[in-house]
Amino acid sequence: MDLNKASDFMATHARTLDRRRFESLTGGGDREALLAAVNAYRNPDGGYGHGLEPDLRSRTSQPGAALHAFEVFAELAPVAVPEAVALCDWLESVTLPDGGLPFALPIPDPAGCAPFWTGADPQASSLQITAVVAATAQRVAGHDEGVAAHPWLRRATRFCLETVRTSGDLHALELAFTLWLADAVHDTEIIELLGGRIPKDGLVHVQGGLPDEMMRPLDFAPHPDGPARALFAPDLVEAELRRLDDQQQDDGGWRVDFASYSPAAEMEWRGYTTVRAVSILTGIGYS
Repeated sequence: MDLNKASDFMATHARTLDRRRFESLTGGGDREALLAAVNAYRNPDGGYGHGLEPDLRSRTSQPGAALHAFEVFAELAPVAVPEAVALCDWLESVTLPDGGLPFALPIPDPAGCAPFWTGADPQASSLQITAVVAATAQRVAGHDEGVAAHPWLRRATRFCLETVRTSGDLHALELAFTLWLADAVHDTEIIELLGGRIPKDGLVHVQGGLPDEMMRPLDFAPHPDGPARALFAPDLVEAELRRLDDQQQDDGGWRVDFASYSPAAEMEWRGYTTVRAVSILTGIGYS
C-alpha cells in the first residue's frame, strides 16, 4: 500500500467527508472538522440524508445514512458527541413495533437514488439495514455512554439477534451485517451460528449483485481484534489482506466491486472504499 498515492487520490477525487476521515485515519485529522463534515448532511430532525449514502441522494433522513453517520461517530473516539444520541432518538422514532428499521423511509425526491432504496417498503422491518446500523452504533457505544444506554440500540440489537436465531437462509449482506453486530457485542453463540453458514474459503455470492460480487472474509470480519476474525484461518486472512493491498489502483485509490447508480455515486464510493481499505490494511478494522 502506498499511502502517499492514496492521499493524492483522496485530495483529487474524494468528497470532503472522506478526506477528513482519511486524515483522521492516517494521523493528521481534526475531530471538529470531521464532525462538521458529517453534520453537513444532518437534518433538523436529528437524522442524516442529502446523499451521505452515495446511492441514496434524497435530502430526507434515512436509516442508510444513519449508518454512515455512526461510522464517523465511531472514528471520533474517545470523544462522544451529542449528535450520536440525537441520532438514536431519531431512529427510535422510525423503528417499527417489532424493533426493526425499515430498509428505507418514503423518498419524495428519488433523482439519483438506487431502485432498491426507492422501492423499499417503509412498513416492513429489514434485518439487513437494522443489523448494519446497530452494529456500527455498538462501536460508538464503546466510548459513548448515552448511545450504550439508549433504548433504541437495545431494541434493535435484540431484534437482529433473535431474528437470526430462528431464520432460514440469509442474504450475504444480512449474514455479514448480523455477524458485525454479534462481533461488536461479543455474542460468541451467534458468531458460531453464523460462521457455520460461511464456506471455508469465506466467499458468499451477493444475490442480486454483479455476477462476480462476493462477500469475503474481511467483509465478514473487518476487525482484527474481534471474535469473528477467528472464523477464518490465519493464512486465509493473510491472503485476503495481500489481495486487498494488491487492489490499490495506479491513481492511488481502490475501486468498488458493486454497481453504482450515478457517476457522482461511483466516485464517492471510491473515496469511501479507499478509507475502508486503508483502515483494514493498517490494522484498525472497519465497521
